[in-house]
Amino acid sequence: MNIHKNPALIDQLGASYALGTLRGGARRRFETLARDNATLRAAALIWQGRLASVAELQPEVAPSPAVWKRIENLVNAEKQAHAMQAARNVPVAPAPAVGWWASLGLWRGATAAGAFAAVIAVVTGLNFNTQLNGQVQELSAKLASTPAIEYVAVLADDKASASMLVTFDPNTKKLMLKRVGDFREQPDKSLELWALPPGAPAKSLGVLSGDAVVQLTAASTDIQRSPALAITLEPKGGVPPGTAATGPILFKGALIKTEM
Repeated sequence: MNIHKNPALIDQLGASYALGTLRGGARRRFETLARDNATLRAAALIWQGRLASVAELQPEVAPSPAVWKRIENLVNAEKQAHAMQAARNVPVAPAPAVGWWASLGLWRGATAAGAFAAVIAVVTGLNFNTQLNGQVQELSAKLASTPAIEYVAVLADDKASASMLVTFDPNTKKLMLKRVGDFREQPDKSLELWALPPGAPAKSLGVLSGDAVVQLTAASTDIQRSPALAITLEPKGGVPPGTAATGPILFKGALIKTEM
């Protein structure tokens, strides 16, 4: 199968990579392909951004006393299991059958402790699965309400290092820009985003703040007519409206339409 001609598979792999469920050789193969394929990199970054935004919206909740009690029970059960294993591995000198090692009460106690630990583990596992299912359902509902993404771009520097992830939501006319590199402009400078329509001058789409995630408003026509985007380094506040860029191009990348 040609992965590059299967947008659904690319999106599924990007989601699995971001969630951490893509493991082993499959995860390494995805990373190898993503190094040379902007679409694969974009898919993973989009899902990482989605999951990060869900985590940010989730209010902090202190674990209930029951959770801590289950953790304590698991720890104690594991300690008992290790103690029993260590006792089995200790060499014992021959002793009369009536010694303490042959005590029926001792083995009854050890058996009861093992059974108790197993019951705790089963009950804890059932409770954890119930909580996990609830969290998965809640996460799925939040993902279903995430913004629609019609266009995506990974803007990179001259060394092909990704520095900015850009997505466009046609419903809200919002561009979402997320810094994914280490570059930070000086206090007296600003980053400015430009649309690069073919055969026409570049058009400013807005000036970026210093935040990790920035939202800008853009017309759908400006996005649809531009096969690429660029970011320049300008004086603080950007260039005056209607004027051309004055600073160097720091980041540039193709604007790719996604399958909606």
